Amino acid sequence: MAKTVLKNILQISIILIFNSFLAQETSEKLPKNAVNDTISKKDTIVVKKESLDDILQTKADNIRRDFPKKMIYLNKKAQVKYQDMQIDADYISIDEKKSLVYARGKLDSLGKIIEPVITTQAGKKYETNEFHYNTKTKQAVAYNARTEESEGVIIAKKTKKYSDSVFAMKNAMYTTDEYFIKKKDTAADYHMLASNIKLIKTKEKSQIITGPIQLYIERVPTPLIMPFAILPFSSKRSAGILIPSFGERQDVGFFLNGIGYYQPIGEHFDLKVLADIYTKGSWDIRPEMNYMKKYRYSGNFSADVGTMVRGIKGLDDYNKNSTYRIAWRHTQDTKANPFLNFSASVDVVSTKFYNNTLNNNYILNQNVLNTQQNSTVTLTKRFLKLPATITATTSYSQNFATGTSDLRLPQMNVAINQFYLFKSKTGVRSGLLENITVNTGLNLTNYVQTNEGELFKKEMWDKLQTGLKNNIALGTNTTVAKYFTFSLGANIDNALTTKTIKRFYDPVASKDITETDKGIAGYSTFSSTASIQTTLYGMMKFKKGSTIEAIRHMMTPSIGFTYSPDFGGSGYGYYKNYYNASGALTPYSIFEGGIVGSPTSGMVGALGFNIGNNIEMKVKSKSDSTGVKKVKLFESLNLSGSYNFAAKDHPWSILTINGQSSFFNNKLSVNTSLSLDPYKIIYLPGQDTGGIRTEDFGHFSVQGFNVQLSYPLSSEIFGQKTDYAKKYKSKGEIRNENYYFDDDNYARFDQAWTLNVNANYAYTKTSGNRIPTRMASVGLDGSVKLTPFWNINGSTHYDMVTKELAYTRIGFSRDQRSFTINFNWVPFGQYKVYDFFIGIKANILSDALKYKDRSFTQPNPPF
Repeated sequence: MAKTVLKNILQISIILIFNSFLAQETSEKLPKNAVNDTISKKDTIVVKKESLDDILQTKADNIRRDFPKKMIYLNKKAQVKYQDMQIDADYISIDEKKSLVYARGKLDSLGKIIEPVITTQAGKKYETNEFHYNTKTKQAVAYNARTEESEGVIIAKKTKKYSDSVFAMKNAMYTTDEYFIKKKDTAADYHMLASNIKLIKTKEKSQIITGPIQLYIERVPTPLIMPFAILPFSSKRSAGILIPSFGERQDVGFFLNGIGYYQPIGEHFDLKVLADIYTKGSWDIRPEMNYMKKYRYSGNFSADVGTMVRGIKGLDDYNKNSTYRIAWRHTQDTKANPFLNFSASVDVVSTKFYNNTLNNNYILNQNVLNTQQNSTVTLTKRFLKLPATITATTSYSQNFATGTSDLRLPQMNVAINQFYLFKSKTGVRSGLLENITVNTGLNLTNYVQTNEGELFKKEMWDKLQTGLKNNIALGTNTTVAKYFTFSLGANIDNALTTKTIKRFYDPVASKDITETDKGIAGYSTFSSTASIQTTLYGMMKFKKGSTIEAIRHMMTPSIGFTYSPDFGGSGYGYYKNYYNASGALTPYSIFEGGIVGSPTSGMVGALGFNIGNNIEMKVKSKSDSTGVKKVKLFESLNLSGSYNFAAKDHPWSILTINGQSSFFNNKLSVNTSLSLDPYKIIYLPGQDTGGIRTEDFGHFSVQGFNVQLSYPLSSEIFGQKTDYAKKYKSKGEIRNENYYFDDDNYARFDQAWTLNVNANYAYTKTSGNRIPTRMASVGLDGSVKLTPFWNINGSTHYDMVTKELAYTRIGFSRDQRSFTINFNWVPFGQYKVYDFFIGIKANILSDALKYKDRSFTQPNPPF
């Protein structure tokens, strides 16, 4: 029988091989138009296309197949992988006939889902209770799906996936609550609920489009309902309308604040334009542009132009003021170009800009207290081989008290790097000649002092001055007698200017006249110095067992002689004389008030001295490992003055004493200065001004005294930092996760606080005045963290002379999970305002969900 079977198999194989060969030969010999008895296309066998485009991979603890129904059942730790999709669930069923995949989460004994289905596609994770997926159409339906997008999460009762880019959601909520997203809490502190949401996703961005959507706080519905909402989720910038705040004020009427539009411009720029509109005529527009090129530069340009209208036109209380502000900040990356650097810090404002009462921003940030505003644009050029640095600067300084402005347009400085005049013979410089150094450079300045109304007008250009200065400084030093340093120096100044003055008395007008000469003039001056200094050390030791072990004193005395000729002499032509209105012969410098300054008058042959001191004390200390601690009594204590041998009167200068020290482990900082006039000043009976400085030497009256103290206090100074995790076992949950609890169930946390205390006292006597000017104030600036979520901060100053509180600000902030609350208040002084804000922290909703309330300063009533 075995032979028969083998024979049959062999015969069948031969027939199949022959037929296959014959079919191959016939196929090759058939013409393009085959005869009718050939096999037609209708009779050919068509291979059915596979229902799956890829391999469907499955795994589970328990797998069961139903071949008649073409079903696969996966139980416990079930997983299905298909193309870029992965489904993990407790239970999955696959219907091969209908190309359907069904997944369900893990159930508890009551049939409630306790572990969700996790679907991952294209790196994105989705959580659902139940999930239906059609492998043929690639459409899906999910129930209680949880989708994280950007800063928030969407949870919908039913979600239908039409394609990889379009999702339709029914009864969906959206929230940015960080605790809810990270599953630290089962309920969001706020959410927005919509009956229908459409999620559109592309490669570059995604967005939510909803119908009516309502805000819920702690699951309580609020009356805030929006007819529709569009939330873009994208790491890239996108254009859009900026939502304004609105309200009503008695002085300006109804208003819209902050209405505007945001527009990205290319890869490196963006533009934002905001506007404030008031029904009684006031308005304000604020464009702002930001730009950045990575590793090259970054900057910001902003402007603020507006008109403030008060009162009713035609009545006495009507007034209209226009204000403006132009600001520009530009910073170049230090690595972009080491030889060329450009920077700008421009802030030009109108005189009354910070006093604009349409808003209180400038009151709360203390800009309203500014008396000076400075703007600078700088270009610096360095060279690889040339020992020079060129710096071009344009500066604009505004003085709000006087209403004047100083403009330097432009100012250029060419600095030559310091070099030695002679080469060293041995490689080690020694002696006066080998140590001679030269410092020189050029400074070109165009300067004018003007007011706001004259800026860039003919009046300003007429007053513009141009000056060129060159300075050459020579210096050398050497060691004398091992312990002394001997120094020599010379200084030469050369100056040119386009404006000088001429003074004379006009008998017709009966007054002194000053005329300006626009011709080019200049001067040259020089001076020389010689000085010698050394360092002396002294030590005073105390008995053994004393708290103070020793006091160390380091003294650095120096004596120097300075000489310069009298450049006020008639031979130089820098000074001239005229008879004033009283008939007195009065000298004046033709460069007086000019941009390059005036040369000195009177010969100087002065011997100056300076005595520097540093005093330290060694005391016993248990806290130090060495058992000894150094205490600085005076970090520096300097006494300086001079005696001019060439002076006809008052050869002694004002004596000055400056001291600096710190105590309590360098926490308390003390700076003080004292100036003494060695000559007696007398006053006429009954007069407190017009004092006469006599030649009576030795009285040393106080002309100025200043002392400044500052002490930064903090919680770390007064106690060691507690390791709460080791000290307390119990830790809070959800919102209380930053708290630890002791055995009595009291909350413990790091209650950090800071308090900066500063005090200042100044005593000043101007020349010829008997009554001095005194200023004394105490200031406080600090913050305290009442809880991990509450922070209070503020600052105040008390004037002890006027006995009044100066500018005072109090503020607090509260971290309310998804919301942040800020309150700032200025309760005293001319500006009494407050500002309250509450809003969503997440950037995507920060402009839409917010509330802001503020008070405004009112204009003073007309007299």
